[in-house]
Amino acid sequence: MSLWLILIIVGVVMLIIGVAVEAAQVLLWIGIALLVISLIMTFVSRGKSRV
Repeated sequence: MSLWLILIIVGVVMLIIGVAVEAAQVLLWIGIALLVISLIMTFVSRGKSRV
């Protein structure tokens, strides 16, 4: 399994947990950060495969 796919899954889970539990705002921000990082990694890996 690719690293970026794992990061997307973890990010989505953390977003769901962060929204479900209002006291866990930190999880929401970590989930958003992981999703952004995974999207960046996706674009970088696509760029490398084309070159």
